[in-house]
Amino acid sequence: MANEPKVNLDTLFELDPYLKSHEQEIRRRNTEFRGWIKRLNELEGGLNEFTQGYKYYGLHIAQDNSVVAREWAPGAKEVFLTGDFNNWQWLATPYEKLPFGKWELKIPPNPDGSCAIKHLSEIKVIIRKQDGALIDRLSPWAKYVVPPPKELGVNFQQRVWHPPAHEKYMFRHRKPTRPRALRIYECHVGIATEEYGVGTYRNFADNIIPRIAKLGYNTIQVMAIMEHAYYASFGYQITSFFAASSRYGTPDELKYMVDKAHEHGIFVLLDVVHSHASKNTQDGLNQFDGTDACYFHDGARGQHTLWDSRLFNYSEYEVLRFLLSNLRWWRDEYNFDGYRFDGVTSMLYHSRGIDEGFSGDYNEYFGLNVDTEALIYLAIANYFLHEMDPNVITIAEDVSGMPTLCRPTEEGGVGFDYRLGMAIPDKWIQVLKTKSDEDWNIGNIVHTLTNRRWKENTVAYAESHDQALVGDKTIAFWLMDKEMYTHMSTLSDPSLIIDRGLALHKMIRLITHGLGGEAYLNFMGNEFGHPEWLDFPRIGNNESYHYARRQWHLVDDQMLKYRFLNEFDRAMHHTEEQYHWLDCLPAYVSWKHEDDKVIAFERNNLLFLFNFHSTKSFTDYRIGVELAGKYRVVLSSDDAEFGGFNRIDKNVEHHTFPEGWAGRRNYMQLYLPCRTACILAPQ
Repeated sequence: MANEPKVNLDTLFELDPYLKSHEQEIRRRNTEFRGWIKRLNELEGGLNEFTQGYKYYGLHIAQDNSVVAREWAPGAKEVFLTGDFNNWQWLATPYEKLPFGKWELKIPPNPDGSCAIKHLSEIKVIIRKQDGALIDRLSPWAKYVVPPPKELGVNFQQRVWHPPAHEKYMFRHRKPTRPRALRIYECHVGIATEEYGVGTYRNFADNIIPRIAKLGYNTIQVMAIMEHAYYASFGYQITSFFAASSRYGTPDELKYMVDKAHEHGIFVLLDVVHSHASKNTQDGLNQFDGTDACYFHDGARGQHTLWDSRLFNYSEYEVLRFLLSNLRWWRDEYNFDGYRFDGVTSMLYHSRGIDEGFSGDYNEYFGLNVDTEALIYLAIANYFLHEMDPNVITIAEDVSGMPTLCRPTEEGGVGFDYRLGMAIPDKWIQVLKTKSDEDWNIGNIVHTLTNRRWKENTVAYAESHDQALVGDKTIAFWLMDKEMYTHMSTLSDPSLIIDRGLALHKMIRLITHGLGGEAYLNFMGNEFGHPEWLDFPRIGNNESYHYARRQWHLVDDQMLKYRFLNEFDRAMHHTEEQYHWLDCLPAYVSWKHEDDKVIAFERNNLLFLFNFHSTKSFTDYRIGVELAGKYRVVLSSDDAEFGGFNRIDKNVEHHTFPEGWAGRRNYMQLYLPCRTACILAPQ
């Protein structure tokens, strides 16, 4: 990892000549990025050592049972360690001050050779502020923190995690190879149970991962793992960045879960939050050393007004060490395969993206509103992650469309592998909320699904956790609403609402899958149309877990129609695995007819057909196709096993004719029933 990054911006300008007018700013950013890499490689053993700060900071127990603890607290006057080990005497065990704001403490073994600080004992860091006041804190490098007994309030407690060697979990399965194309199952361990409570790592490993693998997903994106004191924050108000959330189990049980995913050949992505941090002081990073700065910007720049949280100072040397080491920690300790970076838009702009509608004008991306310190941090993170592990995958949650975000750092890009196609779910919710499908603008839907940067990979999704949250509705609920409570039984009276809902649910997912990006994502439960929103226990709902769970019995019950949606999801992914379209060039859309509500496109020589019309079925509908030959339907949303009406005969061979049509060299004529979608493959 000691090599200086290469740079060749020509590729970037060849892909997008409009970037040439911003070449000076792109080169400035790249020079600053390479300057940081050079500096980090020349200091403290290079980038490899720099990104292992967790081996230096925090509390460590050596083989001889001595203890060494270190912290970075530049604003502190004095630092102490207290806990069970010294009967909570706050000032009995002081740290020694080192240069550059560092503090160090060494504790020898007990006379009998045992460690002075035991496994699972509670500790706290005590900071004496410059004004002499004493405050108690948890170490920013804490590896295990737990909620307190109710009688002790709400502040989490730091526990020493140092189990005996024979009790430590040892990984049994090799990490899988990087998937050819990502089919991502976005999931949350806590709500993955049907019980009224918090799900566990073990429950997820043993009961949910086999479901995910059977459906054909090859990647899971795990939310809310980094410890967050407030459960209802969905894991986005982090208090302890190095601690795996204890509400689901122990660190070793998380390792078991990751290992179980690897056993099934599933890639595991961590939802990482480096965009901001919780404002909590006694169990968070905020004001750790008694000042308003330390890990964050001082003053207004360090405050996120919309999220009520703190913003990191990405230009501070020790903050870079903390964040880069945090990324490495989750890979080295827990075997995570990659990362989905949350809140990237907030990081990239001084406005934090608040109330900002990005028009696509390139001046928005290369002007003074861009927080280049954060952008360069992201480039450093991507560079080091990919240098350390070429199989790593990084995904950016960015709604702004920042050019170069998903191009390699050697081209002057930020280095992400994918960005989330966040406009797609917004479009589906908008059309479902405001129009009946008879009035859908077919061209506008196609534009949203295809409007992405050339050669910058996009993760397409019809809905994620955002659409499942209380106050919004899932696609299934927008389509079927209260009818889901009365007409989802296969024995109930036929319902036009349910028939319409099932049909459009399948079509929306398939067109998003085929047209919207180079990867696909689904949030847990949406594959079978989970009927209710997601709401965590809070005061407003009397701390209820009723909506903070997944009702798996609905899809397992063969008498309910949820299984139809689930089976279609499985067939969709297995068809992609067989015929490959996600990792191919974007589709060529040959037909989008507003009156007929028909869309046709080709991708990797597959022909995708969609008839969104509510009543019109077409016989001998002419469709242009580039590749001559005979085709057969390999997936139809109208199959009976998917809750359809079997109007498409998959045994029929469809032959092309050599006359051109719709800009393609050949054409074929097909039967297109209303509200159906199908894929044809050349034989």
